[in-house]
Amino acid sequence: METNDSFWNAIDRIVSESKIIIDRPKGAVHPKFSDFIYRVDYGYLDNTSSMDGDGIDVWVGTDERKQVDAIMCIVDLMKRDSEIKILIGCTENEKEFIYQTHNETDYMKGILIRRLWIYFPYRLSYVYHGIIDC
Repeated sequence: METNDSFWNAIDRIVSESKIIIDRPKGAVHPKFSDFIYRVDYGYLDNTSSMDGDGIDVWVGTDERKQVDAIMCIVDLMKRDSEIKILIGCTENEKEFIYQTHNETDYMKGILIRRLWIYFPYRLSYVYHGIIDC
């Protein structure tokens, strides 16, 4: 079984080579749904594109390391599309909020794919694997 290193390395590369634009900061009201308040910074990677024609979406959490540690794979039945959202530096509570956000209606469903970091103290290195939470 693969460890998916090349996938996570590609995500790391596109994030590191892109400017993160936060257009919906924590505390902002959603432009179409006034009852939705963002509890985590939300934005996109400048000069990238995703299925909706806009930049690749990102959630940026409060963990100071700002590492890519998960993605959400989303299916939106209203827009009839799917896309990923990259989670950067999100705490476990922030990940739970993001997961719930993308699963609270019958029209949008998502899975959280975690990047698992395994520390080997004798080798002083980390190995990571993709883990899917359904």
